[in-house]
Amino acid sequence: MKPRRREHAFSDARERRRGSGAGAAAEAVARRPFLLGIAGGTGSGKTTLARDLLRQFEGSACLIELDCYYRDRSDLTLQQRQLLNYDEPSAIDHDLLCQHLGVLLGGAPIARPCYSFAEHARLPRVENVAPAPLVILEGLFALAHESVRQLLDFKVFVDAPADVRFIRRLRRDCLERGRTMESVIAQYLATVRPMHLAHIEPTRDFADLVVSGQELERESAASVLRLLEKKMVR
Repeated sequence: MKPRRREHAFSDARERRRGSGAGAAAEAVARRPFLLGIAGGTGSGKTTLARDLLRQFEGSACLIELDCYYRDRSDLTLQQRQLLNYDEPSAIDHDLLCQHLGVLLGGAPIARPCYSFAEHARLPRVENVAPAPLVILEGLFALAHESVRQLLDFKVFVDAPADVRFIRRLRRDCLERGRTMESVIAQYLATVRPMHLAHIEPTRDFADLVVSGQELERESAASVLRLLEKKMVR
């Protein structure tokens, strides 16, 4: 009987993890890259989970942040760009994203765009991302577009209460993205909250696994990996 898709890679990873830890496990997740999608609302903890997974795999994984794939609207003025809705799936350049994911899955590097949240525009530079045995796609709309979902081998949705997510977003946008408190609140009420209810929350139905964004310290990346293995290795 033929082994199931990817079974050899995760079986090897599981056996090596028992003997020598996540570093050895990462080396075994091999051959065609495994594509993991992590979605969730703003401030849910999806980025924290994705970065924990990177640490677990010790250089044998690469992270593709969906935030880098906002459409290039540099043809508009800053004032015009500030009025756009960035919290709906159409704000993402899914064609470029799918192209880049296909390249990575084929074992070749990509030139990933860089994006400025302060300017609401792409920067005139790119970042080279090398392929890896594990490719992690993380972002609000990681599960929203069918063409992307078809590429994913496993899908995770990170859930957290709305008040927790808002506080995290407010802190992040003010401290890391050069935003004012007033602009963050206005955007949250105008687009973030209604778009979450319309476009992001429904994507949890596509997830193979839903985890709590408030329990990431207890539900560590290693625990999530074990749950993934139970789903993928039969």
